[in-house]
Amino acid sequence: MNSNNRIPVSFEFFPTKTEAGHEKLIAAAHVLAEQKPEFFSVTYGAGGSTRDRTLNTVLQLDQQVKIPTAPHLSCVGDSKEELRKLLDQYREAGIRRIVALRGDLPSGMGRASGELRYANELVEFIREETGDHFIIEVAAYPEAHPQARNFEEDLQNFVRKAKAGADSAITQLFFNADCYFHFVDRVRKAGVDIPIVPGIMPITNYSGLARFADSCGAEIPRWIRKQLESYGDDTASITAFGTEVVSDMCRRLIDGGAPSLHFYTMNQAESSLAILRNL
Repeated sequence: MNSNNRIPVSFEFFPTKTEAGHEKLIAAAHVLAEQKPEFFSVTYGAGGSTRDRTLNTVLQLDQQVKIPTAPHLSCVGDSKEELRKLLDQYREAGIRRIVALRGDLPSGMGRASGELRYANELVEFIREETGDHFIIEVAAYPEAHPQARNFEEDLQNFVRKAKAGADSAITQLFFNADCYFHFVDRVRKAGVDIPIVPGIMPITNYSGLARFADSCGAEIPRWIRKQLESYGDDTASITAFGTEVVSDMCRRLIDGGAPSLHFYTMNQAESSLAILRNL
């Protein structure tokens, strides 16, 4: 816990395609900045497709909203020279944290392109190029990466990333605290002691959440799915139930030793704030 007896938090945004969307993102960031988060993070599109928008959003959040901001950086589709240039830009701008990912394959790309194919290689590359300048976050998958052949293989992939030089990890979204505790236990037994921060997805829309969870291999427990389905288009009931469920899970995570909470905001402030108020 930090000095005011609240668990540390961080918030994730995605770069938008429109000016109106960007203005909403910045407005939400200003509201969430009042929670004094450890950092913001900004995602990076498949194959680096949002590279410039990610860069610009990171710099604006860091320099104007004045919250330390971490860009996502993926190695799929980028050459070492392109990655080196981005790292130099971030370092010169005073950015001190990076979320290092393999990244999603662009639609139609069957396998990774670029000189680096896996996240552990990207972590090693960042360390070789920049030493200890950046705090490096990596991804963790408590329910296993959707493309992993099995849980044991995915666990070893995570251990490789951690031992390549990662400082901390942020998990994929989940709705079952037990899967987080099981994952952390297995990682500790494998000799990895970096903090593993739960990634928290507020529930505000059932159909969108179901699509997103299915695509990234996250399970929505059947009882939660059935309750959300029963509300139909009643967004107020979906949001109220979702806030209660996720708040209860966060309490369990905090009580069980989670070091902090990382919220997937979807560029909105209120759903994350509602959970924090409950905590």
